[in-house]
Amino acid sequence: MLGINSLIENAPVKEYFTHAFQSGRISHSYIIGGEDGCGKMTLAKAVAQTLLCESEGERPCGRCSACVRAEAGTHPDILFPTHEKPSVFGVDEVRRQVVDDCEIRPFDGRYKIYILDEGEKLSTEAQNALLKTIEEPPEYVIVMILTENPDGLLDTIRSRSVTLRMSPVSAEAETKYLREHGVPEDRIDTAVRFSQGNIGRAMRMAASDDFAAMTDLLLQMLRNADHLSFEVLLQDITEFEKKYKLSAGDILSFLRLWFRDVLLFKAEGDPNVCIFQDEYAAISRMARHMSYHGISHILDQITVTEQRLAANVSFGLSMELLWMSILDAAE
Repeated sequence: MLGINSLIENAPVKEYFTHAFQSGRISHSYIIGGEDGCGKMTLAKAVAQTLLCESEGERPCGRCSACVRAEAGTHPDILFPTHEKPSVFGVDEVRRQVVDDCEIRPFDGRYKIYILDEGEKLSTEAQNALLKTIEEPPEYVIVMILTENPDGLLDTIRSRSVTLRMSPVSAEAETKYLREHGVPEDRIDTAVRFSQGNIGRAMRMAASDDFAAMTDLLLQMLRNADHLSFEVLLQDITEFEKKYKLSAGDILSFLRLWFRDVLLFKAEGDPNVCIFQDEYAAISRMARHMSYHGISHILDQITVTEQRLAANVSFGLSMELLWMSILDAAE
């Protein structure tokens, strides 16, 4: 069953929708915020299923035609607008799949629900096109925008929507979830530590042999950062580009967590504050050899690298520049 109680933790979000369902006060526009893998889509589908359930009793019942189709992803009144370009959700796509389409009444439900994933990619023109639907919606229309960055949406969109944010879950809840879903025990600890409360990310990592190999190579490079030659650096970056280019986000997240540990250990001298506690020797060595300014500069450069990759700067060059910053700080 996809009811909102199937969500792990996130009590404020569950309480909001429980009250909304009971009172019948449903907004025509929601913004669901949170990083990729945090459960935004699970929440949106659960809300849609509950609203369209045909049961006279507890909803969603999980048995009626509407619930079965919602869980199968085939309900005609739950729509998932898409975009062809990977980096932008264009105005023509929003007009065709939402603005024009919403003039057609629901097929057989009370509501017609549009779930727009990757809302941070909506162009300004697309958001303005969507605005009229949000301002003057047909009574049956609900728009749910899922985004990693709610604050990046236009003020006019945000002021006319209810914004809810998904939060990371506890390590205990995440561990329990991974065990219940058959993740091998020897992968759970690493996935939980690295995912930082993001269950979707943890499941993806735990299922990926590439992720284990990628982290092994990253750890090898970090352990040897203070005496890594430029030639070996280039070889490792070449290997990353061949094997893990599509995992650039995971690579940068890993590095950010590592240097967070270095910074915290330098400040507090306590290995218990570290995520990578079993890498205490390498982290403590880096903390001794690096200045606060050097560590902060690396963290800034990780963000710069994300921006370079988003601007289509080559993966190899972006990683080379980042690692040069790391080597400079390690000297």
